[in-house]
Amino acid sequence: MALTFTLDPAVTAELRDGLLDLWTDVSNAGGSVGFVPPVTRDVVRPELVKHLVGMAEGRTRLLVGHDEDGRVAASAFLTFNTHRLMRHWVWLYTVMVHPGHQGKGYGRDLLAAAEEAARSLDGIEAIRLTCRGGNGLERFYGSCGYKEVGRVPGAIRVAPGDDRDDIFMLLSLA
Repeated sequence: MALTFTLDPAVTAELRDGLLDLWTDVSNAGGSVGFVPPVTRDVVRPELVKHLVGMAEGRTRLLVGHDEDGRVAASAFLTFNTHRLMRHWVWLYTVMVHPGHQGKGYGRDLLAAAEEAARSLDGIEAIRLTCRGGNGLERFYGSCGYKEVGRVPGAIRVAPGDDRDDIFMLLSLA
């Protein structure tokens, strides 16, 4: 079964809780989405609120994928640049697929839906994202058309003595 993707869904309590559960579950499964396990919903909630505030202010767009049972199974946030010289590309943040759906191709589906969403935005010519080194994420994003355009060695400290590269990736929409 495929996911059903929606750009800018209405933010209901059910959606908010689904995103919070997704982010917590992905983090606790070892996903590189801003946390190191173990985390609780209370730890993740402030970061979700920041994204929701960005949506309310018109700086961020939400792409959400629902599974066949209507549950939040995937999501990503597209964030506009506020700098006048960088308004032609968006950031893709917090790209997540629920661990229970791993291996079904939903990550590729999510990135394809994010590309389609970005193409629908006036004046957007590229998508940028960063990923944590050490997990092979740059290979996955590369297989989806993204190119590595920069790397900051050891920029992400996941634990004492465990520093990872912050890898910058770009997908041109031209």
